[in-house]
Amino acid sequence: MPELNSEQMLMEHMGRFYDDPLGFVIYAYEWDTDPALSMVELEEPYASGFKCKYGPDLWACQFLDELGKKVRERGFDGQHSVEPIREAISSGHGIGKSAMVAWLTNWIMSTRPFARGIITANTAPQLETKTWAQVATWTKRCITGHWFQVSTGKGSMKMVHKDYPESWRCDAQTCREENSEAFAGLHAANSTPFYIFDEGSAVPDPIFEVAEGGLTDGEPMMFVFGNPTRNSGKFHQCFGKLRHRWGVRQIDSRSVKITNKKLIQQWIDDYGIDSDFVKVRVRGIFPSSSSKQFIPTDLVDAARRRTVTERDVAHAAVIITLDPAWSGGDEYVIGMRRGLHFVVLWTGYQIEDDVWLAQKLAQLEDEHKADAVFIDFGYGTGVKSVGASWGRRWQLVSFGGASNDPAYLNKRGEIWGATKKWLAEGGSIPENDQMLADDLIGPEYDVRLDGKIVLESKEDMKRRSLGSPNRGDALALSFAFPVSPTGFRHSKGNHVSSYDPFAEGAKEIQRLSSSNHVSDYDPFK
Repeated sequence: MPELNSEQMLMEHMGRFYDDPLGFVIYAYEWDTDPALSMVELEEPYASGFKCKYGPDLWACQFLDELGKKVRERGFDGQHSVEPIREAISSGHGIGKSAMVAWLTNWIMSTRPFARGIITANTAPQLETKTWAQVATWTKRCITGHWFQVSTGKGSMKMVHKDYPESWRCDAQTCREENSEAFAGLHAANSTPFYIFDEGSAVPDPIFEVAEGGLTDGEPMMFVFGNPTRNSGKFHQCFGKLRHRWGVRQIDSRSVKITNKKLIQQWIDDYGIDSDFVKVRVRGIFPSSSSKQFIPTDLVDAARRRTVTERDVAHAAVIITLDPAWSGGDEYVIGMRRGLHFVVLWTGYQIEDDVWLAQKLAQLEDEHKADAVFIDFGYGTGVKSVGASWGRRWQLVSFGGASNDPAYLNKRGEIWGATKKWLAEGGSIPENDQMLADDLIGPEYDVRLDGKIVLESKEDMKRRSLGSPNRGDALALSFAFPVSPTGFRHSKGNHVSSYDPFAEGAKEIQRLSSSNHVSDYDPFK
């Protein structure tokens, strides 16, 4: 058998590192002989496992080690696609995120023939001068660097295999929304299609959504890194309602050897350990509120942890609200607030029949002996009219109407301001209602030159790829007008009409219920 030459031996070694990204990173760079790399001594158990004194910081070793385990678990055979690997890392400043982007790129490209990748960052300068510059620098240092050609010119940043430039490559793409189609399927069914996002908090949600569509074949991978600057968007969801899909890590800059500890301590001294500044830039955790967020996250989190008893709200008015679906893809929501507790009673999606929705609203009003029913104006006017024909004294609320609070421009701002105050004063919401929590922290605000607060419109929220906050609006509606606990008003003697809306509609309600959600949550059990 002929002896292998050095290049053949190198290719054989790369095959061994297919499911060992940490081993690759230790092997591929001259940690002990390059002074620029000999900065961090390997910690246990990694120091004992490699014949190398220096290497990546501890967090990086742990991350790469765990990544290798996930590759082995999936066992990609080169033919049958496997579950995507999704990893999100939220961190403070200075931990070496861009270097990790380069290591992952070099590992995938060196160990997987015909891999296809896309790398992006929050801005073009960040992508060109930091993220892609690190890829170029580390590829030059890499033992397989001579296999690839790396272009760094503006508008043409790419890394291609010299023998297969079209089918074995990684491209840098700007993350402008109008460029989203560049993130569509990479078509590497017999290899690894991969996406790496740097500064993920500011990458537009449509880019995430298109990239998700590219994770359907081969051995797909997606890595997202960033400082946790915003409490909304896809990056935030990786650590929230989508956490079951993602491997997540939050890295505190104080725990990383290469960070500037003196500067970090200055920040802590100046702003405080629990300040949003330190949370984002040091601790790697999301802020209590982003810079323009109207309701802080910590208020909502506290409300989810609270419990109330029937005694706590026994003398409070019962208010039922309806926020109709804003568009076909949005929920309509019927909610109920009694004092310091709010719960969603019923949700579903747009229904053209106002009579059916009025029937459901009347049923819940009677069941809970409500003292008032408030309905969002606009799409709710038809429901209100139907109720009026039955003698129901439901009230419409115009979000664009005048505010009774001079601090706010309109009624919507006023009632969301009352919601914020209610949360701060002890309001309680169900812990398991993630959609309500997301709705409450979603809207942002501005302050006009005259000092009035303007809450972000639903249209603007949709432009930020956020859903219409219908559950949040359902809670806010309960503060539209003062309500006293006057007792149940709609006994039979008070009905103007003898028509029973439930007699003929019972079968229809049963049919429609199969496609809608009714909450079985009892706040007092």
